[in-house]
Amino acid sequence: MALDSPSSFPRAAPVHRSEATFDVLMPFSPKPPARMSKPSRAITPDQLRSARWFAHDDLRSFGHRSRIMQMGYGPADWVGKPVIGIINTWSDINPCHSHFRQRVEDVKRGVLQAGGFPLELPAISLAENFVKPTTMLYRNMLAMETEELIRSHPIDGAVLMGGCDKTTPGLLMGATSAGVPCIYVPAGPMLRGNWKGNVLGSGSDAWKYWDERRAGNISADEWLEIEGGIARSHGTCMTMGTASTMTAIAESIGMSLPGASSIPAPDANHVRMSAESGRHIVDMVWEDLVPARIQTRKAFENAIVVAMAMGCSTNAIIHVVGMARRAGQDIGLDDFDRASRKVPVIANIRPNGDKYLMEDFYYAGGLPALQSRLREHLHLDQLTVTGATLGDNIAGAAVYNDDVILPLDRPLYQEGALAVLKGNIAPDGCVIKPSACAPRFYHHTGPALVFDDYPSMKAALDDEALDVTQDHILILRNAGPQGGPGMPEWGMLPIPKKLVKQCVRDMLRISDARMSGTSYGACILHVAPEAYIGGPLALVRTGDMITVDIPSRSINLDISADEFARRQAAWKPLPKRFERGYGWMFAQHIQQANEGCDFDFLRTDFGAPVGEPDIF
Repeated sequence: MALDSPSSFPRAAPVHRSEATFDVLMPFSPKPPARMSKPSRAITPDQLRSARWFAHDDLRSFGHRSRIMQMGYGPADWVGKPVIGIINTWSDINPCHSHFRQRVEDVKRGVLQAGGFPLELPAISLAENFVKPTTMLYRNMLAMETEELIRSHPIDGAVLMGGCDKTTPGLLMGATSAGVPCIYVPAGPMLRGNWKGNVLGSGSDAWKYWDERRAGNISADEWLEIEGGIARSHGTCMTMGTASTMTAIAESIGMSLPGASSIPAPDANHVRMSAESGRHIVDMVWEDLVPARIQTRKAFENAIVVAMAMGCSTNAIIHVVGMARRAGQDIGLDDFDRASRKVPVIANIRPNGDKYLMEDFYYAGGLPALQSRLREHLHLDQLTVTGATLGDNIAGAAVYNDDVILPLDRPLYQEGALAVLKGNIAPDGCVIKPSACAPRFYHHTGPALVFDDYPSMKAALDDEALDVTQDHILILRNAGPQGGPGMPEWGMLPIPKKLVKQCVRDMLRISDARMSGTSYGACILHVAPEAYIGGPLALVRTGDMITVDIPSRSINLDISADEFARRQAAWKPLPKRFERGYGWMFAQHIQQANEGCDFDFLRTDFGAPVGEPDIF
């Protein structure tokens, strides 16, 4: 058999499995989602990307084959088979992904069963709790690494293993730019927390009980018990934080199997979903089901609708804008604001709700059940990784607890999951989560109390002699994409200790930073352009009056135009954050929050598309 005739190689025919294989994903679903029945093969073995590396009778392919054989593989492992790159973001210091060491074996099992050749490719693991100053500084690094891992290796299709906040957008942005068929495997939420019989939600209850600790209502021993009870298993935050928001968005765009994002990490269904994803990516390669066929503008509009209905993290705006623009779709802040005005919040999950967590959401039917109640708002004809449409995928979905996933006529909030405000402080927009703050802040005018950095803010707010009232508006600036650096989650400014002891638990806060999706309160975030580069937030002074009107979507500094101009003329740039390395590159090329915080040179329209690597 001639080595330079790949079409004569023994072929591994694509395995088109029956619909019944999907019922392992949502055992509560009465009907598995439909998919295309035995679709015709779009490509042949000689057209696989990997054939460029392995299939020719030349010295270079000899080197590739001999080195694969050096690792113990033989021709039967790869000849005529799709090579599946498994991009694994496991690490010893990432509790959200600690089970990925095993799950990658489950994915490999699925790939092998479907006739593919799995190869694990580790990528940077962005452990939200430990990476400083913020994982957002490195989201684009993961995106670049993912894109280059796929492009530079003999990869025909990719399985993306993520879940912790920035890994979902990072992996999808990179894989979208690489352009090969890919499927996303979400880590899944952890089990609900517990302390003295009280259900604890990660993040949300940390902020709540920390205020009680600061007020002197919780002892050191009780605090230690809370630390040990709030996170009881592997997996992402089990509140509706950024992790669960983004995995649900990935599924809503069509990049995960139906129901995959809702399965708790320790559940046996998560193991089966991982294996099925491995089986399914092989079919996707043969069908040439690339991201561009799935990630249309309507697909991102679906994701925004679902995000609104779930009471999503504010971080969703930045990530979805970045993901959409990688896919060539011009999604912006206005798309979120329009959806927020018409889509009610129907997921009764903390921090928007006051009782349930993601485990309860799964038992109530999970994301397909929620989507089934949003039919009138969704584009049901959108293609997904199943090869079927979103409408087909959710045809058999049902809600099993109306108190967790509410009917549209009895929503948690009629509107207001997110609101985009604009004005002279934020000409390019800023974001607030009305569903997570008290209605008294919907119309508010108050004096500013301004801080230029986090350490000085923290010291002042812990000072019980601080001259502050609950009507003040706390401002933290120079914490945006460049100023942070990396736009840390500092936007949920602590309530001044003096006021905490007076039982004040919320007040209006403004920053160019982000906040944790597990947080809550009257926090206005993502002010653009940021203060560090001379945005108008840099001009605010302590004592200035600021007016916020959420229904009219406005935020303004109440000074004259002449005074505004004088302050602008007097502003001086701040010292540079970085003089070398990745940080320098970040500072040179990072876009603002309203643009998705991607690097400008990674835009879809930036220069000619990157071609296949030369192999000589």
